[in-house]
Amino acid sequence: MPSPRVEISSVAVSPDHFIGGKRVPSDRTFESRSPLDWDWKLADIARGDALTADAAVVAAVSAFPDWAARSPQDRGAVLHRLADLIDDNIADLAMVECVDMGMLLESLEKRGIHRGAENFRNYADLAGKYEGRSWSSKGTDNRVQRMPAGPAVIITPWNAPWILSTWKVAPALAAGNTVILKPAEWSPLSASLLADLTAEAGVPPGVFNVVQGIGEEVGAALVGDRRVRRISLTGSPETARHIGVAAARNIVPFTAELGGKGPFLVFADADLDAAARKAAGQYDDAGQVCLAGTRLLVEEGVAAEFIELFGVYTDKQVLGDSRSPSTTVAPLIHPDHLRRVEGFVERAREAGDRVVRGGERWKEDGLWYLPTLVEPRSNHSEIVQREVFGPVLTFQTFRDEREAVELANSTEYGLSAIVYTGSEERALRVGSAIRAGTVWVNTFLVRDLTAPFGGCRISGIGREGGDYALDFHSDLKTLQILQETTA
Repeated sequence: MPSPRVEISSVAVSPDHFIGGKRVPSDRTFESRSPLDWDWKLADIARGDALTADAAVVAAVSAFPDWAARSPQDRGAVLHRLADLIDDNIADLAMVECVDMGMLLESLEKRGIHRGAENFRNYADLAGKYEGRSWSSKGTDNRVQRMPAGPAVIITPWNAPWILSTWKVAPALAAGNTVILKPAEWSPLSASLLADLTAEAGVPPGVFNVVQGIGEEVGAALVGDRRVRRISLTGSPETARHIGVAAARNIVPFTAELGGKGPFLVFADADLDAAARKAAGQYDDAGQVCLAGTRLLVEEGVAAEFIELFGVYTDKQVLGDSRSPSTTVAPLIHPDHLRRVEGFVERAREAGDRVVRGGERWKEDGLWYLPTLVEPRSNHSEIVQREVFGPVLTFQTFRDEREAVELANSTEYGLSAIVYTGSEERALRVGSAIRAGTVWVNTFLVRDLTAPFGGCRISGIGREGGDYALDFHSDLKTLQILQETTA
């Protein structure tokens, strides 16, 4: 019997799994607490296990043939209805996401939730417009076709759960696959609301499923199931290594976006005020953004001026309740994560790195950490080389373009980079030389949903976005017909 819904800031949310179009409870639960106030328990969430995973896979396998047989236009019509429902429920979705994960309410209401609607619209339209390559060769007519691949397991992280869930679910459904979404246990609630909206939009039972729980328990069972035909992860390199083993065992394609340590390069010919303002903005969402430019690399001749401007803009940051319009820096997601961020800064101090600003909690009874800037002793410092995933930036200088590129490419990561320069020629040279999946020049976080997205090196495997995601969620077929057959 389904569990009662829980009222979260006047929004009713089911704490149960969503499998085969029905709410399914579990004997065990885990707590969901709000980072805005850790004493505020939001709900006891159903904690799935191997049996839960099996039930979800059975539902997805059963629903796959009918969903896959529909035309892209038919599936697209359902996804457009879902997008409209998302837009109709922005206020409720934004509030739940805010109190569950801590993201700024104003940002979610103005951009974040609507981005989810746009994900479904964009992929629905792209799938419907697809025309496979066709050509004649050696007396045959050839055509490339997409075939839906099968049930897909999608594993999302605790940061930006709404945006990242819809970003991954939309192409999988548009391509004709069925989906099992496993949200992170630290922020599972918006996935539950998404399940409600899919049912209301007319997504058939079993086509979209949500399984909640601990990764080692239910996540491992899902990615290790031989009936699963695609796996998509956003998470850590450590998690990806485990999933990669399971995917290889079953010969299942998977994509993985695994975080970054993005360089933020500022050349002497740049608009320093604009660069400093954007650099201070890297503290948004408490630095819990994989694409953030966390390594400030500034040309020596303008370093002092840049740091002064950066300080002015950083001083304007406001820490506080994410529901307040005046807040610009949110709390960290969880006490364990706060301790992790603190550990990085404490070890940096012990190693002789200089903490230029911040470096401590904002107040003892919350999860806020002050915007922090560290000047490392060496480029080999841990604080430079490893992803902190908090409001912690590092500051280094470079002498020339060659050294700037060397520093930018000096970590194991390669997800994104930011370059500020007044020279178009330098923008092209440096942007082309940096090893990253995305390089922004004189801007940040401007996204075209049709562009490829992903990382190099340990920042990830594969690409999402546009037709790249639809191709991943499909098996490509070449249909080759002897021309005499059609004469």
